[in-house]
Amino acid sequence: MNSKILIILFALLATGNISYAATNVDTTITLKVKGVTCKNDLTTLSTNVQALNGVAECKALKGGAVSSFSITYNPALVTNKEIMAAFENTEGCSDPNSRPYKIKN
Repeated sequence: MNSKILIILFALLATGNISYAATNVDTTITLKVKGVTCKNDLTTLSTNVQALNGVAECKALKGGAVSSFSITYNPALVTNKEIMAAFENTEGCSDPNSRPYKIKN
């Protein structure tokens, strides 16, 4: 009986009809971003990052020349590298051709 249940669970996992619980655990990180010059930048950055598949929330914690953002995401769906790239690839507020935002290490 137990072997039949295990076979069914394995088949469901293999076909994608059931997901492993660990892939649904959200992680929260804080990133510092340089190049922010106005409140609109904070909104634009948060919106662009939150649009990534797997990002549940991106909110500005502190504005200024170096701004802080809290990002809650599912690491099974999106990586830190992709999140950082979303910040750095966001168009500048005053010049849409520029990419003024950089992650501060």
